[in-house]
Amino acid sequence: MDQAKIEAYLAKNAGMLPEEKVAELKAALAKINDDQMISIEAIKLKDPKVALLLAIFLGGYGVDRFYLGQAGLGVLKLLTCGGCSIWAIIDWFSAKNRAKEFNFGKIKEALAAQGIA
Repeated sequence: MDQAKIEAYLAKNAGMLPEEKVAELKAALAKINDDQMISIEAIKLKDPKVALLLAIFLGGYGVDRFYLGQAGLGVLKLLTCGGCSIWAIIDWFSAKNRAKEFNFGKIKEALAAQGIA
């Protein structure tokens, strides 16, 4: 894979991925071809800022968890009113990191499906 394309992809999505895992992702992307890169670029990443805003304004209803595909935790958070608000407040500080980890996981899943570890 062309290093310039990898660098461009990582630069475009720098705020959407965990900084400490960018090197691992860069190494994995170096092993794929152009057609596989197109499928990686097609992955819809979740915006960490949106996750944070959802956690702040609608976190007591579990909307931030639903946004990241965690329906079970979203229902639990909804039924407990955000864990008596304690869980909701904790999520204010972790929402952005959870969104970045979610995005990293989606990319790793796509790479694994293509036979890249």
